Amino acid sequence: MDAAFTEEQHEIRRTLRELLLKRCGPDEVKAAVRTPPGYDTQLWQQLAGRLGLPGLALPTAYGGVGCGPTELALACEETGRAVLPAPLIATAALAAPLLLALGSERQRHTLLPALAAGELTATLAVPGGRLATALALTGPNDGGWAGGGRAGGIQARRVPEEGGTANGAGPAGGWRLYGEAGQVLNGHTADVLLVAAHTGGFARSRTLLFLVRADGGGARSGAASGVPGLLRTRQTALDETRPQARLELREVPAALLGEGDGDETAVAGALAATGATAAAALAAEAVGAADAALARTVAHVRQREQFGRPIGSFQAVQHRLADLYVRLQAARSAAYYAAWSAGGGPSGSGAGPDGTAEPGVGALALAQALETLRAVAAEAVQLHGGIGFTWEHEAHLYFKRAACDELLLGPVHRLRARAAEAAGLFPEGAAEPGGRGEPAGVPAPGRPAAVRR
Repeated sequence: MDAAFTEEQHEIRRTLRELLLKRCGPDEVKAAVRTPPGYDTQLWQQLAGRLGLPGLALPTAYGGVGCGPTELALACEETGRAVLPAPLIATAALAAPLLLALGSERQRHTLLPALAAGELTATLAVPGGRLATALALTGPNDGGWAGGGRAGGIQARRVPEEGGTANGAGPAGGWRLYGEAGQVLNGHTADVLLVAAHTGGFARSRTLLFLVRADGGGARSGAASGVPGLLRTRQTALDETRPQARLELREVPAALLGEGDGDETAVAGALAATGATAAAALAAEAVGAADAALARTVAHVRQREQFGRPIGSFQAVQHRLADLYVRLQAARSAAYYAAWSAGGGPSGSGAGPDGTAEPGVGALALAQALETLRAVAAEAVQLHGGIGFTWEHEAHLYFKRAACDELLLGPVHRLRARAAEAAGLFPEGAAEPGGRGEPAGVPAPGRPAAVRR
């Protein structure tokens, strides 16, 4: 692995950092999250038009920049440093890769250039708040994670074709969706919804992805939904910089993502691959937030005096900050490696044996980054003293981000358990005998092989 970044990658980082320093300070963040969209739409258009941020990891054939997960992770590290409220993760890390992997050629050419240019935003809606499971980050995504059977989750049913097109996304009248989903990132403003739903009834139940044009085929982001039966409500969240919404679908017209009747195996594989990329981007974002929180804390302890000297001169404070710095650097290395692995390694041939991302790397990097951000944010509140405990202080932007991201994507111990399982660290049956962890085929101490169970 070559750990050195290219000049182009350094330029992406420098340009984005300079722009966010000017346009996205703590006061600007607090003002933006209280607007109806939950983010600064003008800043988002500038990020999309000047830097091509939403299309950073998309091919140039679809209007993207033609970079990869590493460049997207570097960009997310800078947006995390500013705690930028924006639909970047929902659009570039969740929806766009799924459209690219599963969408028909018509769907790709219709939607991806508009997403890359910032003209549209998109998100992934998973019922039951099980986004991490759907992305194979906290468990296998081959089960009924989207709700199952005839009730629960979101159900999709076929209806007779009526001709024409459904919001420019596919055949009209082909599918109708019924159900609800909560904790949908930027779901109240996204123009394109990728909805995970069950179809086939109880006997032939399978989970597929469906496309809903929530903008009515032409409305701008943040406009009222023109889709009959679709109700979107912004949810109250502790972390306002990560807006979430509740979607209620009552016979909402939709198009199947892709061609034919859909392939559940392909959907699960695309979600897992998207999870590896999204985990790397989210880990880098958490690292950026932790880095900014630590830098602000170091600056504060250098200025604040106690007993006639800066509190940063006390050895106990220095040790606490040094420990945080070591954890931060370890989390940064893990995030970079996860992005490199998701991008296919040094030659695009894949870091794993089958040309995909190395199993478990994304979940492990995300776990380490979330844990590091939580530790840094907690110490930032502590070391800022009495002012750090006030809810309005900027340290709480990082504290809230750490708490809510772990609730949305964790918990950390499940991310680590899934990473260990995906990497094959604990083969099936290895820990069965008495819970001692003996390898399969080896009897437990003091127990005959005939009764070893």
